Amino acid sequence: MLTLNSGQTQTSIARWFALRLSVGLSGLVLALLGFGAQAADLAPEVMVKTLSDQLLELVSKDKTIKTGDVQKIAALVDSQVMPHLNFQRMTASAVGPAWRQATPEQQARLQDEFKLLLVRTYAGALNQVKDLTINIKPMRSSPQDTEVLVRSEVKGHGDPVQIDYRLEKTPSVGMGWKIYNLNVMGVWLVDTYRTQFAQEINAHGVDGLIATLSERNKNNAKPKS
Repeated sequence: MLTLNSGQTQTSIARWFALRLSVGLSGLVLALLGFGAQAADLAPEVMVKTLSDQLLELVSKDKTIKTGDVQKIAALVDSQVMPHLNFQRMTASAVGPAWRQATPEQQARLQDEFKLLLVRTYAGALNQVKDLTINIKPMRSSPQDTEVLVRSEVKGHGDPVQIDYRLEKTPSVGMGWKIYNLNVMGVWLVDTYRTQFAQEINAHGVDGLIATLSERNKNNAKPKS
């Protein structure tokens, strides 16, 4: 979670959210490795299940990923994850109404900084992903649906963690389903950031939000003492 202030409460919430998203968001970063074009041929719930299973296998085998190698994860985001996310929709929804007034250059900067924020925030939580099983809950859908909700439950040490995915069916041939939001234990990722982004936009405008994200990413990149 983006913490625009340095108070203990926000820091604690950020840590709580990051640990739980380690299975969802950061897991998605890894689960798509090698998944390729076959995702376009899968039903949404099968796609999520396949990604989740690949996540567990990859994290258990790759020590550099498990330790949160940000550079490696960032490379995977660009090459493997982005084709399966509607990241423009995610960013636009997080920014809110101000997105429509932003210039193309500002929109591009917002997407770049938001992506880097997510990667750096949750990369370090990957060492929490181990000894887990992921169950996809039954869903109701029809072939005509263009947006669906896939619910899952992650079981491991401690209480089960509910992770839900919102997906949309893209009109382009061969593109299949794309994820555009993620819910961990009742907290939607995009909605969480929208609240914080709105506060910054109201105070300092879109450029102020870009500057804040950039500064946060620079701080996250510094070696921990």
